[in-house]
Amino acid sequence: MAYKYETIADSLRQDIKSGKYTPGELMPDQNKLAETFDTTRITIHKAIQLLIIEGMVYSKRGAGTFVRKDFGLTERRQETLVDRPLGTTQTNAGKKVTSKVLELQARLPTKREAEQLLIDEMDPVYVIRRTRYVEGKVWAYEHTIMPTSIVTLTKQVLEGSVYGYLEKNSGKKIAGSHRIISASRVTADDVAAMGATLNDPVLVINQISYMDDGQPFEVSESHFPYETSTVVADVQIH
Repeated sequence: MAYKYETIADSLRQDIKSGKYTPGELMPDQNKLAETFDTTRITIHKAIQLLIIEGMVYSKRGAGTFVRKDFGLTERRQETLVDRPLGTTQTNAGKKVTSKVLELQARLPTKREAEQLLIDEMDPVYVIRRTRYVEGKVWAYEHTIMPTSIVTLTKQVLEGSVYGYLEKNSGKKIAGSHRIISASRVTADDVAAMGATLNDPVLVINQISYMDDGQPFEVSESHFPYETSTVVADVQIH
């Protein structure tokens, strides 16, 4: 038997899929939803959390709960892990994190990149490639596409924490990401960036990250050496 918050989440999920609540729209506040479903605000909060985890909605403190602007795209992506991206620097807090910038240039986005970032095909993007090191050892090879309108990036910025710089200079907070985690084989780019051995296994994370207003700010693919890569997931049943 489903818990009441699961039943409510199902109802809200169908409302979003049917178009009752459209991408970017503010949903009724939790008190109003509690009244509608004849339940408590706590139960509504748990239902909303389920939808946040699924990538259908996001909550902005002081403003309410919104349908994600890219919901139509994220709905088509399967096997997706949703969480708050911490970035290499915060993930390895207390350790020495450095970066080698392999590429920083601007160009027009591909049609797919524009769709993922919710921008026009004439809006320029940064192309960023970095090798990240933790305590002098290779941590990851990152390939990132980011709208130039978000913030101005330089080689010096890329040598540090991009996420920290974004939150400090964009006036927004990083809210979450949609991740697809998979395994692949080392490519020639990995050999050049990480000194990896061709055709060895590599952990791959494809990610779209978004700000607290629901606007995507990066599309990235990160490769991690298999010898030092671990995926940890906390799964809450109730």
